[in-house]
Amino acid sequence: MPDSPANLTEYTKHRCNDGGSGYPALRLLVLVSCGTRTILDAAFGPTADGETTCAPRLLRSLHEGMIVLLDRNFAAQTLVNTISATGAQVLVRVKSGRHLPVLRRNRDGSYLSRLGTAAVRVIDCEITITTAAGHRTGLYRLVTTLTDHRSHPAAELIRLYHERWEIETAYLEIKSTILGGRVLRARTPAGLDQEIHALLVAYQVLRLAMADATGTRPEIDPDRAGFTIALNTARDLVIQAAGVIADTVIDLVGTIGRRVLADLMPNRRIRT
Repeated sequence: MPDSPANLTEYTKHRCNDGGSGYPALRLLVLVSCGTRTILDAAFGPTADGETTCAPRLLRSLHEGMIVLLDRNFAAQTLVNTISATGAQVLVRVKSGRHLPVLRRNRDGSYLSRLGTAAVRVIDCEITITTAAGHRTGLYRLVTTLTDHRSHPAAELIRLYHERWEIETAYLEIKSTILGGRVLRARTPAGLDQEIHALLVAYQVLRLAMADATGTRPEIDPDRAGFTIALNTARDLVIQAAGVIADTVIDLVGTIGRRVLADLMPNRRIRT
């Protein structure tokens, strides 16, 4: 954001090895749906507030029927217990060496344990990837509040946890695709609040248009919809002022959706 006196009253600059960054920055934490990458909730503030400090502000949007995928930075006992209290389930990575008592072993190799007040199941998994450069194996320890190994097999949850990386794509689209790597423009905290909300609204509208379009083709994974195509089509429509006045026909696909469906991306590769 701009290095203005007003912004510096609320936001700080990163401390770097060369003495500090040239601009103050803010931290944005977003709760995203893995399937469509639409936004469920968002919180932002000074970078002095860590991710786990911002996370409780997103609890208002959690409810029964959800499985929340979390990186190991969020594996704090208090946070997991608080999320579990909302009725949502948790699937989080923890450090491989973290001690969790074995209360009962299951047939799929997982075991029951406790994390604070929450009953959890621990899954130790070995993941091997193969590329042109050879093989590489890593150890992951996952903790989940889905304690029934029969209805939620370990292998199924390991595959599901891989979807957590979709959040990185959402951040990329907000920071790089929409902003193009540019510094935010507002020179006051109030202006920054408006600008961030405008960014999130623009992102959400495009994601909803993409979800509506792929939803008309059940055989297509929403991952194959190109965000850059949707963004450039929306910009063209604004510049041309095309379709500003809608007729009485509800068109869930629309111009953006038709462009997206006409130029789908290949099936998503497994992240390595």
